[in-house]
Amino acid sequence: MPGQAGREYGPGVTDDDGSTDDGYFGENIAADYDDDTADMSRPDAVDPAVDLLAGLAGDGAALEFGVGTGRIALPLAGRGVPVHGIDLSRAMVKRLRAKPGGAAVGVTIGDFATTRVTGEFALAYLVFNTINNLTTQDAQVDCFRNAAAHLRPGGCFVVEVGVPELRRLPPGQGAVPFHISDTHWAFDTYDPATQAMSSHYVTIVDGRAQHSSIPFRYVWPAELDLMARLAGLRLRDRWESWTREPFTGESRKHVSVWEKPAG
Repeated sequence: MPGQAGREYGPGVTDDDGSTDDGYFGENIAADYDDDTADMSRPDAVDPAVDLLAGLAGDGAALEFGVGTGRIALPLAGRGVPVHGIDLSRAMVKRLRAKPGGAAVGVTIGDFATTRVTGEFALAYLVFNTINNLTTQDAQVDCFRNAAAHLRPGGCFVVEVGVPELRRLPPGQGAVPFHISDTHWAFDTYDPATQAMSSHYVTIVDGRAQHSSIPFRYVWPAELDLMARLAGLRLRDRWESWTREPFTGESRKHVSVWEKPAG
């Protein structure tokens, strides 16, 4: 599938279609996103990821799919790596732009599964389960093809994503809680027949419950490897985390690196 080309609409930012749709990450999410993910922004969480990505980028540029508020893009650019990002949400990108160094990261507004930007990259990457935001297998396959199309020969595509936790589901159960407090409940629901999942959030405000949910599609490591092969990429490394612990049958997430053949 041919990608969508971006068009200029402001300094350092392009827009693929002029749409105002921020998807599931509009102002209501973007306003509190950095506070809600503060634990992931600590140096001990960010530095190992940036170390690995900077090493893979080398003397080349990096392209982030789902750049968001710049948790990884900004420190990576601070290491001297030219970084461009693709994101559907203007509200998230607005937060990136307001941060120190935000103007140095080019951004294209669009669907990272198909949106193309100019230039050739040594590295494409997406982090924190962002591949699951693509809710069909076709879209996930397109994402790998899009990454491969942007990479120079020898370049790498990196994905950080959780391993589906279906082993925690006893027969007849379709939900797995991941946060419970007096005022906030959060749980994931799974449909093993379609690989559809949703994250649900219930918050108690003034004695009343407010519910929101975001749909995802979970994906297995072997399935990702096949998507990579369809895009002409080959698996180079897979670890349990950014600090490169071995990936095992007990690992709850993985960081995988696929390479575009140099030939």
